[in-house]
Amino acid sequence: MPIVLAAATEQSGVILSLFIMIAAAKLMAEVFERLRQPAVVGEILAGVIIGPSLLGWVRPSEMIGVLAEVGVIFLLFMVGLETKPQSVFRVGKKALFVGTLGVILPFIAGYVIAMAWDGSFVEAMFIGAALVATSVGITARVLGSMGLLDLQTARIILGAAVIDDILGLIILSVVSAMSTGSVDYVELGKTAGLAILFVIFVALVGSKVMNRLAPRVRKLKLSKPFFNIGLILCLGLSVASIYVGVAAIIGAFLAGMAMAEATEGNYGMHKLTNGVTEFFVPFFLVNIGMQLNLAVFKDWDVVLLAVIITIAAVITKFIGCGLGAWGMKPREMAQIGVGMIPRGEVGIVVAQIGLSFAVITERFFAAVLFMAVATTLIAPPLIKLLYSEDKDHDGIDDVIVDTDISDIYPRIG
Repeated sequence: MPIVLAAATEQSGVILSLFIMIAAAKLMAEVFERLRQPAVVGEILAGVIIGPSLLGWVRPSEMIGVLAEVGVIFLLFMVGLETKPQSVFRVGKKALFVGTLGVILPFIAGYVIAMAWDGSFVEAMFIGAALVATSVGITARVLGSMGLLDLQTARIILGAAVIDDILGLIILSVVSAMSTGSVDYVELGKTAGLAILFVIFVALVGSKVMNRLAPRVRKLKLSKPFFNIGLILCLGLSVASIYVGVAAIIGAFLAGMAMAEATEGNYGMHKLTNGVTEFFVPFFLVNIGMQLNLAVFKDWDVVLLAVIITIAAVITKFIGCGLGAWGMKPREMAQIGVGMIPRGEVGIVVAQIGLSFAVITERFFAAVLFMAVATTLIAPPLIKLLYSEDKDHDGIDDVIVDTDISDIYPRIG
């Protein structure tokens, strides 16, 4: 009996935590929407409020981490469903420039700052690697809520984020190997090559395969066949991505992109996926907020370091990615630069790896954590501001009078 009671108590505690996270996220989202600010900012701040830093109602745990990962996986799957492969291929060259420059400048800045703060060589390399990352899930959520995922700049951001992830993987692999004292360049080359081939193969072949299979999928006796096949493909490619060495969200995005043409006009598929996304994504956003420990900022040296790293993270991504889009209109270059700013959970993961290897100190970890949360909060209002004219002139507002907007562009945020 005591075992049963203990299990019941633990179960009720888990459910209570989920209830608090969802309720806080939606409450803050509503507040920020009424203030005409992106809901995503409110959901992240909800995590700061209910997390260990302030109220302490919910603490990060392995279970919450898993739910957060599932949330961002389905968010990127949803984004993929709105992204046709050909539209990404058309901006491939521009996305390559954006992604590459958006990696080089932040890495150099992170390295220089860490060295200036008396960090070791490996420590400086880890800080540089943490600044390289881009959390495209945040940008995708904001653009999705505005119905602007089909814009050229949005497609460039998504393509550049995939390139960012591959380049970031290579840098992180080198830095992690350095922390152990040796670098196996052959193994590193194999991992990088496999990751690149995996992305190219799925992007090129996936859509063609799904288009051919679409008639057969429609004949399946399953309830909502496309949705069920989509779930399998999303999780399957997410696992495959991890095995080849890239983030699971890349596989999820590719899965959605593979199904984009096959499910075009299938609004039921989009609505069902949107329902799953609406449940899981708040855990991803609230979990980011809960990672921030305000107590470490009692030390003014850490505060100054965190502010400098954050400023460098914003400026280098904005300039690097903006310059990568050279030749486009200045406003479009700015949109791309701002869209690549959020570091989110990706920067946090890199810092956690460095901390687990005992090669970065608590002050650098705290500074990177602050940067990851701050850039995630800074970007959405800027994205909304820079894209406001596109939203006003994209024709959606004219349609909304007669049609439910979710029938055209499923609301992500």
